[in-house]
Amino acid sequence: MTLQQLRYLIAIAEYGSINAAAQNLYASQSNLSTAIKELEQELGISIFTRSNRGVTLTNDGTELLGYARQVIEQANMLESRYANKEKPQARLAVSTQHYAFSVEAFVNVVEQCEGDFFDFILRETTTAEIIDDVRSFRSEVGILYLDAFNQRVMQKAFDDADVSFYPLFDAGVHVFVGENHPLAGRDIIKPEELTVWPRYSFEQGTANSFYYSEEPLSYVEHSRNIRISDRGTLSNLLTSYNGYTLSTGVLSSEMHTGIVSIPLDTDERMTVGYIMHNERKPSELLDRYIEELHRIIGESEGVTAR
Repeated sequence: MTLQQLRYLIAIAEYGSINAAAQNLYASQSNLSTAIKELEQELGISIFTRSNRGVTLTNDGTELLGYARQVIEQANMLESRYANKEKPQARLAVSTQHYAFSVEAFVNVVEQCEGDFFDFILRETTTAEIIDDVRSFRSEVGILYLDAFNQRVMQKAFDDADVSFYPLFDAGVHVFVGENHPLAGRDIIKPEELTVWPRYSFEQGTANSFYYSEEPLSYVEHSRNIRISDRGTLSNLLTSYNGYTLSTGVLSSEMHTGIVSIPLDTDERMTVGYIMHNERKPSELLDRYIEELHRIIGESEGVTAR
């Protein structure tokens, strides 16, 4: 199997015929036909069903096309990454749970960089994907939290992925609610007082688990759970409806208006930190990013820097 064969496969699927794909690729029709035939023989499947109207993908072909697109996308990224031989492109890729401080540190590093040849990637994603991104070197660093409940399971996941966890700060559990919420004026909230209100949490995809949740006390039963995937939606829900979420108590910039943070009456503590692959040597950009994290956290109230 070659990259050229996969590129031919994608083109034929997009143009709907071998002839049209050949014309757009400035290649001979026979070359494309031979490449697909050899690919079918190698994999032991039929990729296309041929007719007078052109070609259509079989079920096996549709599945193969999805893989082919991923492979070609990665190959294109590699070619782009190393295309400039004289001046390599500096890269910083961060995968993070939905924390504003991690985004702020990322933006600060981006703004400090001058000139070309930089590749910056920020992914706010699920806990499982953060670990896998760092394991597979897709990201240099991942930001997430540990507590007494999830620590053993998470540490097993870290060991399996060959990554290490580095603490940034400790914080008590806080309740985020809208400023017009009936509980907004309280100095402290008891856990049992939350049972009548909808609980907002970040969706964790197919790896959904109490242990992979971004919110502490996720294992406590609740009658109304609303799962979302981004901080913007969370902010809108908090300001518009009488629900709540649990986090560190550090309000992001978009949350300063209309949202309040109130301590939860619990002994639970959160340790937020970052993971790095044990075989990775930090780049200059990564060192700067970690420095920014420590600086921002050092200026934050209500947390204990590590």
